[in-house]
Amino acid sequence: MFEQEIKKLLNPHIKQIQIVLEIPKNPEFGDYSFPCFSLSKLMKKSPVDLANEISSKLKRTDLIDKIEAVGPYINFFINKEKLNQFTLEKVLKEKENYGNLKQNQLILIESPGPNTNKPLHLGHLRNMALGISLSNILKKVGYKVVNIDIINDRGIHICQSMIAYKKYGKNKVPDVKSDLFVGNFYVLYNQKLKENPELDNESKSLLIKWEQKDPETLKLWNLMTNWALKGMQQTYKRFGLEIDKAYRESEHYEKGKNLVLDALKKGIAKKDKEGSVIVDLSKQGLGEKILLRPDGTSLYITQDVYLAKKRYDEFKYDKLIYIVASEQIHHFKVLFELLKQLKFEFADNLYHLPYGMVYLPEGKMKSREGNIVDADNLIDEAVNLAKNELRKRDPKISKKELDERAEKIGIGSIKFFILKYDPLKDFTYDPKKSISFDGETGPYIQYTYARLKSILRKEQPKDKINFMLLQSDFDKQIIRQISNYPEIIRKAAEEYKPSLIATYLFELCQKLNTYYVKYPILKTDKDVKNARLNLILASSYLIKNGLNLLGIEALEIM
Repeated sequence: MFEQEIKKLLNPHIKQIQIVLEIPKNPEFGDYSFPCFSLSKLMKKSPVDLANEISSKLKRTDLIDKIEAVGPYINFFINKEKLNQFTLEKVLKEKENYGNLKQNQLILIESPGPNTNKPLHLGHLRNMALGISLSNILKKVGYKVVNIDIINDRGIHICQSMIAYKKYGKNKVPDVKSDLFVGNFYVLYNQKLKENPELDNESKSLLIKWEQKDPETLKLWNLMTNWALKGMQQTYKRFGLEIDKAYRESEHYEKGKNLVLDALKKGIAKKDKEGSVIVDLSKQGLGEKILLRPDGTSLYITQDVYLAKKRYDEFKYDKLIYIVASEQIHHFKVLFELLKQLKFEFADNLYHLPYGMVYLPEGKMKSREGNIVDADNLIDEAVNLAKNELRKRDPKISKKELDERAEKIGIGSIKFFILKYDPLKDFTYDPKKSISFDGETGPYIQYTYARLKSILRKEQPKDKINFMLLQSDFDKQIIRQISNYPEIIRKAAEEYKPSLIATYLFELCQKLNTYYVKYPILKTDKDVKNARLNLILASSYLIKNGLNLLGIEALEIM
């Protein structure tokens, strides 16, 4: 409402660019600001002069109390009484739907892309948390979202697990979680390789047999792949990841060859001295990239070219987002450029969302050496830490309640700890810090929500509200924070940054925790109490909705 009002004022004076408003961090600079930098380039005037010129032509309205130019910005101050009334009425009416927008586009999100030779680990949890939250955020702003997966179930690393099982497995069946069982043989292979380097040749020979569709090799491959996938699906379900369609590398790795050979015919690709088919993207600053090996076998990029086309043929997507670690930034730059040169209509609809490394306090994980901490162990540790904290707070809690709450708190703690960071940022995951009920953590947000619900259980707010009574600095700060929520969601969707929502929730909860300590909600005049109860109710809707966007469950009782 307020944004639209401001844009109506600006529209007659600014027609050259799209009007995008900002929310100043400092309330002294208004509720909304319009920066004149982009307009300055077009008008060939200084942004300061433009801010003064345009602001002088703008008139106040019932909703806008004050308009002023400060440097290159035009700042707008909203009528606080109107803001209070409009914001709270809208939230109390729309509840968890507050902030919803409408779009008509289809977005595909690829996540997490596991290998079937080992269990999921902490890096996968970051990938999955990003995939879950981004899907929720994009749906919130109205996009149709399809969650897809690529299962990397072929290649030399898969054959290494198979060789170890053939030589040392003795036809055992899983006596632990099935993906961990497979992963143990991958670790065993690398241990035995130090003693017997010949294993390297054996694994390469096994890959050739697999590509030749040797029945015995395929039988073992199917057995171990199904074990791995069964275990991974259990982790997906526990962590809250739902996949609409999974693609298996084994089914598609050969199908990109025709597209590469077509690029060769068109002169987009060429053969090097060794006979590999390559694309030379030196002019684009990307160097040369092998698309097919001399023996005609394919690589990841061969498959990715085909899958981008196949998915477009299937879904006609408006955007395909690949959530893949930052080590693959160059790979995706090459892929996207190659697809453009092949003149595919969807080539400009592809986006790589890279994410940084996650470390443990002990350092970097190495799956080959067996010092990797798998996702299930990390989740179990977080859940057990949550149980310990819950027992301290309520020694008489039932086992059923303890298990249910600890699972939600533990998994929520991991997701929030991961998502509070910008996706590209490296960080160290600390289980003990993540589970704290104080500070910038998931349990702190969940606990704040539970405290609000506790207040509301003691007394329900009435519909008739005197908004004029919400005049304290904290009333105004919280309402301002609430009014910013739709803009935060829009920005998180545009920039693919769930971290913006995590930060928003933490800041809102900080204000609320100070608020109900400074102003005991239930111990005041009945009309003031009712107004503040409604403010608490509106805040609870936002916290629950924000947690849901991050894939975290809100708890009524902690």
